[in-house]
Amino acid sequence: MLDAGRRTLIMTTRQDPYNVLFLCTGNSARSVIAESILRQVGVGRFRAFSAGSHPTGTVNQFALEYLSANRMPIDGLRSKNWSEFGQPGAPQLDFVFTVCDNAAGEVCPVWPGRPITAHWGVPDPAAVAGSDEHKRRAFAESGRVLLNRLRLFTSLPLAKLERLTIEQRLDEIGKKRDLDSAA
Repeated sequence: MLDAGRRTLIMTTRQDPYNVLFLCTGNSARSVIAESILRQVGVGRFRAFSAGSHPTGTVNQFALEYLSANRMPIDGLRSKNWSEFGQPGAPQLDFVFTVCDNAAGEVCPVWPGRPITAHWGVPDPAAVAGSDEHKRRAFAESGRVLLNRLRLFTSLPLAKLERLTIEQRLDEIGKKRDLDSAA
């Protein structure tokens, strides 16, 4: 419900899960990992999706390995273009997160329904060179950061907060450096 000044949107109690889209350029690693993690930690309250501005067409094998090793869902994961979410019949989005700096700087489509957006930049594990073990560590680190951020996100009392407060909290979560450094 919008207040008279159109300043805030109160996320009312609802039975339908919130629809969340994670964006990255290639939609092969970070955004897919975030989608899978939210499926696990937000089950029942959130529906997770991911997409890219220039999808690679395949999910990175190290991402799938990381998710499988951590018992996260991998069924149905695929690399897809963000244009799918602007088509008729696409889920109406409540939240859109960019998880890479390239996607944050790109001109994003106009999403129907005016979703709340935030940038949660995470270093690209797919860009890491070196041994397979070095790459696995990079994927594990990206997954850890996203898991911590998504745990904070899913703990927010969304139905009780105004839009501006939610936006501020999401920005804070994305900027928390203590989540990014190894514990």
